[in-house]
Amino acid sequence: MPSPLTHDDPHALGPYQPIARLGSGGMGTVYLARTAGGRTVALKTMHAGIASDPALRTRFRLETDAARVVGERFGAGVVDADPRAETPWLATEYVLGPPLDDAVELCGPLPEATVRALGAALCGALGQLHASDVVHRDLKPSNILITAYGPKVIDFGIARAAGDEHLTRVGAAVGTPAFMSPEQASGQEHTAAGDVFALAGLLLFAATGRPPFGYGQAADLLYRVQYAEPDLTGVPGALAPLLAQCLDKNPFRRPTTGWLAARLHDGQGDFADHLPDALLADIGRRATEVWQVTPRRLPAPADTPAPAATASPVRWTRRRLLLTGGGVAVGVAAAGTAAALTRSEWAGGQGPHPGPAPSNSQLPRKQLDSLWQIQVTDPKNAFFTEEPLADFPAQLHIVANMVVLMVDDSLTAVLAQNGGIDWKSDEPCNTWQVASDAEHILLTSFVDDNYVGSDDAHASPLALETLDIRTGVARDAFAHFDDLNGLAVDQPLCIANGVAYVVAGHGKYSLSFLAAQSWYVIAVDMKTGRRLWKAPLPSREQGSSDLYFLGATVVGDHLVALQEANDGSVHAVVRDTRTGTVRWDRELDGVDPDRVRHTPVTDARNLYVGAGRLRALRLADGGVAWDSRTARPGRTYGLPTIDNGTVYAVEKGLGLVALDAATGRVRWQEKGGNGTDADLNAAPVVGSGFVYSKRGSRLWAIDLSSHAPAHSYATTGDRFVIHDKANVIIALGGHFLAAFPLR
Repeated sequence: MPSPLTHDDPHALGPYQPIARLGSGGMGTVYLARTAGGRTVALKTMHAGIASDPALRTRFRLETDAARVVGERFGAGVVDADPRAETPWLATEYVLGPPLDDAVELCGPLPEATVRALGAALCGALGQLHASDVVHRDLKPSNILITAYGPKVIDFGIARAAGDEHLTRVGAAVGTPAFMSPEQASGQEHTAAGDVFALAGLLLFAATGRPPFGYGQAADLLYRVQYAEPDLTGVPGALAPLLAQCLDKNPFRRPTTGWLAARLHDGQGDFADHLPDALLADIGRRATEVWQVTPRRLPAPADTPAPAATASPVRWTRRRLLLTGGGVAVGVAAAGTAAALTRSEWAGGQGPHPGPAPSNSQLPRKQLDSLWQIQVTDPKNAFFTEEPLADFPAQLHIVANMVVLMVDDSLTAVLAQNGGIDWKSDEPCNTWQVASDAEHILLTSFVDDNYVGSDDAHASPLALETLDIRTGVARDAFAHFDDLNGLAVDQPLCIANGVAYVVAGHGKYSLSFLAAQSWYVIAVDMKTGRRLWKAPLPSREQGSSDLYFLGATVVGDHLVALQEANDGSVHAVVRDTRTGTVRWDRELDGVDPDRVRHTPVTDARNLYVGAGRLRALRLADGGVAWDSRTARPGRTYGLPTIDNGTVYAVEKGLGLVALDAATGRVRWQEKGGNGTDADLNAAPVVGSGFVYSKRGSRLWAIDLSSHAPAHSYATTGDRFVIHDKANVIIALGGHFLAAFPLR
């Protein structure tokens, strides 16, 4: 779908005015553009950073030539081009139809009649290319657009004349591994026979919904393409022998496009006659929507203020002293208290947006499949690299159109649509945790923030404040309590229905304050600042550094929390939100607290716990609704996710499993055998058509219809969350925050 222009996108190229973005890749950006007379085109440009490279300019020119060779019948007709401009550009007709992968996603595996008509038409396109001694070399589903009049082949970025080795040396594999020919995978010459091999892979994908050699890492796919047999399961019987002949490892045994076309289709009827109704409807929808796109340009990110010529003396607030003095001593000695320091690991954004502070080390941008990425940590900031700090997961808050997280010692709001920095909080926010909902960001603070003494006899009273989500400016405290201490580890648990739930202490402040103080959960009305109730927590043993809560949420009148006990065990504890009374407390045997430091996974009936065996506990009484060790004994599961009555979790050695939330019955499990390396520590996230699961360095999309892997993104992330408003998946980890398209 088209997306808004960025502030630095061109206003015009030749007679064409870009009005929206259609996509962007390593070589350039494709825009939806119009002329003054109203003609709509697809406008492809080169990135400015590579436009000075003569070899890449030559490749762009050859792409233009190849597009002209294939012509309007089989490709996106070339309207205009200027490969010699400062920013080279190519204008083609705007094709009214989805790419093949979107068509299969919409309709599922296509009927045999559709596959045959598609194959015969593509044979015609390739035949025309090959007659001009041009080979495409990157046939894949996203490069085939389906229109009512026939398929069109696009993206000739690595097409070249047969036998030309100047732009791509022999010995280097160039293309898309899942649809390469064996000779291309081994870095050898890719001839017209290689395009025939790729075409057969395309048709197999259209007929089955999967590539001919499955999914996986590039190295695995390259090996399978060269040495494994294609999986023809599900290919219609009469079609399978034709595709098998085209997929022969020996290019000299593959048929020509003319021979194949004659056996695929008799040429009777219009192409549209062979398309499913859903696909025809989608083509019609696209034809209507293109005229509804109006120009929209995102504003430039706010400039980072220039540093003053002379720095003012730093006023060390009591909060900061706790974190850089006594707080460090506690943090080095104990993992729990070290969480107060974890937030200061984060550094600033990278790229066109405000960057890290001058003391931070910029990292090279990762080669990801993301829409945008920014650096959010500085690995060379040695002060905050003590071992205990790594145990605490980074906080990630979805608020309005933003992603809010701790960067340096301030909360930073990143625009989910484009990665721009919207605001940074106006004061240090070195609390161990913040809480948020769609309207508020809650912080613990101090009534007397100027106190800088080391008197262990008291600590400044606790205050609660919020940030303005539009600006990041801290509002005046809405509540303070003289009977509770405002320490750096005071812990906002969650916000729900205008009530803030917070953990706070009372008593003598010292470096062993966890044991020296009494601790409570309090509920505070955020509108009036009135404390609704105060409930005691169990005492901590002397020398203990374990904080109480691993995560909390509110469901109806239940405050659902995962707590860590003195012995290191994890307990599910449910309180009445009206009184703070504990309704039930159940130990979760076999659960490591470091693996469940997240918001509990719940629905209206149950709490769902993984990180070992998978089980559902009734919110009403804590009883076991179901347990995987009964139905699937001996199985190990990762962190669960729930969506629309289905619990999704990774099963060790198998991959993604979907279970009925009410009964625990398995509804389906991942197909294809590619889930053996799925990450048990990254909870799946669920979109409208796919469930996304981390495997190695990629985030894989598992199709909710076919239950098989469909596509993947390269990622450094280890925590993922869906931002519905921006229609993206947000990934955090490996020193980067990134966004991936949600299909």
